[in-house]
Amino acid sequence: MTIILTQTDEYNVAAINGLHVSAADALTVTGWTLKPEGMCQGDLCVPMPTIEGRVDLAGFWQKLGNPVVSEGDVWSLGIGAAAQRESLAGLQAPDFELQDLAGQTHRLSDLRGKKVFLSSWASW
Repeated sequence: MTIILTQTDEYNVAAINGLHVSAADALTVTGWTLKPEGMCQGDLCVPMPTIEGRVDLAGFWQKLGNPVVSEGDVWSLGIGAAAQRESLAGLQAPDFELQDLAGQTHRLSDLRGKKVFLSSWASW
């Protein structure tokens, strides 16, 4: 069995020759349906040849502009930069407060309406 990791879940599928999977597994993992015109989601279709009814899931995912990484029988299907940027565009940071080096407390909400650059660091 091959393990596929996505942003939302983990799937165990039967894959051959890399990541060639059945149309049913491709649908389960990606939400895209194999049709004669290619892999489709709603009215959008991406031409995708099949080999013996199997979809090259890694090739398809890369055609969408998304990263694919593998190590043995474990594959990770990532989200491309454009989709990631779009998903983050409407998010807001939670309100918090921190002290500066002089001991003065600052709240993020006090800066509302101003451009703020947040930077964090962790030692691990």
